[in-house]
Amino acid sequence: MRTASLAFCLLLVSTGLSAQETASRDTALAKLAERIEELQGQLDGLNESYLESKTTVDGLKKIKITGYIQSQFQTADGDGIASFAGGNFPAGVHSRFQLRRGRVKVNYDNDITQYVLQIDVTQNGVGIKDAYASIKEPWLKTFSFTGGIFDRPFGFEISYSSSSRETPERSRLFQTLFPGERELGAKLEITPPEGSPLSIFNVKFGVLNGVLNTANENDNYKDLLGRAGFQLPFTEQNLAIDGGVSVYSGKVRSNSRASYSINTGTKNYAVDSAVTNLGGYFDRSYLGADVQVYYDLPVLGGLSLRGEFISGKQPGTSASGQFYNPGTTVTPIYNRNFAGWYINCVQNIGLQHQFVLKYDEYDPNTDVEGADVGVAGKSLNATDVKYSTLGIGWIYHWDANVKLVLYYDMVSNEKVNASATTASLLPFKEDLKDNVLTVRMQYKF
Repeated sequence: MRTASLAFCLLLVSTGLSAQETASRDTALAKLAERIEELQGQLDGLNESYLESKTTVDGLKKIKITGYIQSQFQTADGDGIASFAGGNFPAGVHSRFQLRRGRVKVNYDNDITQYVLQIDVTQNGVGIKDAYASIKEPWLKTFSFTGGIFDRPFGFEISYSSSSRETPERSRLFQTLFPGERELGAKLEITPPEGSPLSIFNVKFGVLNGVLNTANENDNYKDLLGRAGFQLPFTEQNLAIDGGVSVYSGKVRSNSRASYSINTGTKNYAVDSAVTNLGGYFDRSYLGADVQVYYDLPVLGGLSLRGEFISGKQPGTSASGQFYNPGTTVTPIYNRNFAGWYINCVQNIGLQHQFVLKYDEYDPNTDVEGADVGVAGKSLNATDVKYSTLGIGWIYHWDANVKLVLYYDMVSNEKVNASATTASLLPFKEDLKDNVLTVRMQYKF
């Protein structure tokens, strides 16, 4: 009996302990499940934060910020000279410091769409250089459309960035015909992707206001311009040849009855005072061709030869060869045939040195010679004088961001007729003292 009682007691104790263990285990499992659920919630929260951060980072990766600053010192042969080497010198001054360009560019690239804004900060203030949006069709990725303020699609030198260009300034030809380089309007580009049999060709076509990028349009006609280009790589020969043909077709609206053109017989301006000239339209048309040759010379380094030629009709004023844009002032229009060209040679020596040689000519009036200017009875003036510029330079790349430039512009002008008596023409009996030496430091990021 005692043995049976003991067994019964042990059974009760065992059953109690088993129940306690089961209850304890159930409690532990419940707490574990609760903890797991809590951790799962925290993990989901972290995942949401990660996805939000990833979206933000992916968006930021599409934004590219670049810029450069060009600070320089210049000295000229004479005080207060007119110059295309960074603008005219102040009266009585032949040396100056300049912040020539201070650019900041923001580019948001979303593969088939693009937004660009570039400003320029100098001692003269803040200005807009680029402000445009661009979209590319997603199928062939060949055609793109751009609207806003952008480089005029003409020739080579306009679109060659000032931060990469080996000469401090563009040639007199381009500064006269395309002041500011940019324009307000719309542009279509055809650029076949790499691998396409047509990838060596490209076409740009623009419809623009025609009067700078300030929307200060003085007529209802829009200017049409474009360039058809090619790129020929000869990889095995370390050679590449690029080039293109450009066309510009525009009109300007005269606010005067007087329209002047050169009589090729008398070599003098003849006036047309027809009533229809007031409010009438006159052609501004250019035809240009450009070529660039790149060759990697053994031992020395890369050699580039670039050239460009433009001729056409340029309506201006008596005092200016730039395009006619008189505003509200009644100003007779002067129609001139012009021609200009440049050739530029750059030789790299290793990775740090570049030597530059450039020659350019601009003739604002190809129907007359320098000897015709200043002749009694003729109304030709300094605006009709041809100029040529020989530039020699050396560039030293300090590092990946900094380059130093030493460049000398030697400017020559046609000499006017020895009989000239007009005060404004007397200096042009000799070569003007308008050479300019530029010492520049550029920082680019």
